[in-house]
Amino acid sequence: MDKEYTIPANTRIGHVHLKVSDLKRSIDFYCGLLGFEITGRYGEEAVFISAGGYHHHIGLNTWYSKGSPEANKNNVGLYHTAILYPAKKDLAVLYNRLKIAQYPLTGFADHGVSYAIYLDDPDGNGVELYWDKPREEWPIKENGTVEMYNQRLDLTELLNEL
Repeated sequence: MDKEYTIPANTRIGHVHLKVSDLKRSIDFYCGLLGFEITGRYGEEAVFISAGGYHHHIGLNTWYSKGSPEANKNNVGLYHTAILYPAKKDLAVLYNRLKIAQYPLTGFADHGVSYAIYLDDPDGNGVELYWDKPREEWPIKENGTVEMYNQRLDLTELLNEL
């Protein structure tokens, strides 16, 4: 194995494909609440969703999981899917939608480099909704590396973006 190889800087994660127990319930969450759009379907067992017309950012399927219990947090598997919003206001809009819907949230954080809101989808899969601060605002340590932390996110300040 070539230890000199470094993945190209513009490499991105193309999509996440989640096994869900109830496709309609997941569509209601990801499309109805979070605002993704359906870009494709495979019968009654799978749907592909995206933001902005991309072929798909998230695939949802019941191929092996229809009617299954919620994901167990203590098992190996996906920790969370992180959804990056382009503007702070976009994150504020989503937080307000979740608040109005009284959707249960699992946490909030100012990570120094980003603001994050945490919740679980209907199948117990973790979801992080976040906005990256401008690079020039990232906290940098004396050694030049980025300093990330977990501080309380000021939700009132976030809502002031609306």
